Amino acid sequence: MYLRWVAAPAVVNRKALYDYDIVERYTTGIVLTGAEVKSLRSGGGQLQDAFCTFKDGELYVINLYIAPYKQAGYSRVAERRPRKLLLRREELERLRGRLTQKGLTLIPLRLFFSDRGWAKVEIGLAQGRRKYDKRQVLREKETRRELERLRKKY
Repeated sequence: MYLRWVAAPAVVNRKALYDYDIVERYTTGIVLTGAEVKSLRSGGGQLQDAFCTFKDGELYVINLYIAPYKQAGYSRVAERRPRKLLLRREELERLRGRLTQKGLTLIPLRLFFSDRGWAKVEIGLAQGRRKYDKRQVLREKETRRELERLRKKY
């Protein structure tokens, strides 16, 4: 019997898309333990307040919450420990150079599983929005929704 992985729900950082303008997006691998992967497959993760930083030449995601897996034995790990992101050296150097620009930061946007079953994180090089920018984006969204409603009506 051939078993396929059931697609787990992706964990999305919706607040990041509201607070930041995304300049570039990257898809990276992430180093996890077995119990963390099982917890994520059952929907036990949060990206809220998470961010990425360089430490010793490597890129880490900080403050990513992964709920403890209930069936895990004695091998428990901290829920908000720093987790290493896997990128090529050239991409790391390019990102490090871009982060020196004023106002840019790296934030995780989405955590998902690839077709092959690997845990992946989509990170974004982001620039913060001001309060009036956020209001403008909300107005534009509302206008698009209204136009779509009118289009469906007629």
